[in-house]
Amino acid sequence: MAIRYILSEHVERAMAQAVYDKLEDGTFSGRIPSCKGVVAFGDTLRECGEELRSTLEDWVLVGLKLGHFLPS
Repeated sequence: MAIRYILSEHVERAMAQAVYDKLEDGTFSGRIPSCKGVVAFGDTLRECGEELRSTLEDWVLVGLKLGHFLPS
């Protein structure tokens, strides 16, 4: 039986909504529309996704600490 964590599920669901764009210089930007302000950049799509996940995790933790509403 696998252990499931609520925050991990929240992060996975949010990452499934990620939108990526290739920029003119060949780098990538990523954002999660339902999580205002969660934006990341990377030289590759993979790097951008990793940065986006890290930004999202920080956003969730700060939001919880400050008592903000977290979108589902």
